[in-house]
Amino acid sequence: MEIGKRMNTLPVNGFNLAYTRRGKGNPLMLVHGYPLDSSIWNDLTPLLEKDFDLISPDLRGFGQSTTTPSGYTISDMADDFVGLLDHLGIEKTILAGHSMGGYISLAFARKYPRRVSGLALIASQAGADTPEGKERRYKTAVEVEEKGVGSVADTMTPKLSNETGVRTFVRELIGRQSRQAVIGALKAMAEREDSMPILPSFGFPLVLIHGDSDQLIPIERATDIVSVKPSAKLFELKGAGHMPMMEFPRQVADGLMNFIR
Repeated sequence: MEIGKRMNTLPVNGFNLAYTRRGKGNPLMLVHGYPLDSSIWNDLTPLLEKDFDLISPDLRGFGQSTTTPSGYTISDMADDFVGLLDHLGIEKTILAGHSMGGYISLAFARKYPRRVSGLALIASQAGADTPEGKERRYKTAVEVEEKGVGSVADTMTPKLSNETGVRTFVRELIGRQSRQAVIGALKAMAEREDSMPILPSFGFPLVLIHGDSDQLIPIERATDIVSVKPSAKLFELKGAGHMPMMEFPRQVADGLMNFIR
């Protein structure tokens, strides 16, 4: 696991979007979760680069991407991908979104279905926040404003994984993120739309990859999706927490290979 590789940058929607591209094959965009960056995919990408054209962006404000004032939405973050795909000359892509990255990928599929050839939700969900969940996000945003991102690292890290190495990596990674990006993402997630009603309309393959030990988004959220979209393929990873691409990269790669089988 490694943090801080040099990335390409592209001006889009008022900020500089950082991204990497490697591999050959069907385009596959790997969309990281909150409050992380694209380095969470470092153990996974070598397992996929022979079969996929891998695009790994840092979401606005995270990693090496610059930020914009908070007040943007999950849908706005999905719009950022349009400029990137156009720049790369890619008409359609598979999207694999982790946690918040899944919310953004769902928003992209809602707005630009003709540009999606497949969707994978990794440790994510399709529903909106409950009122209680929304309130917690705004409370956390206030704490980050007052105390910095260290408060998020302290509370989230133990819930992300049971593996010591993964915890060490993500604690450092969270600590490197900007306060403004974390606050913006929290508010965007709190106000995101419920995507459950649109799932039956998806005409592309849907893959769900979820750990049965996820403390942040329980695996029941994945089975909820299967209940309304029976064609979705669920890969339940025994013993995996909220970071399956780091805990079980081979199994996650096997799940994503279903898009080309």
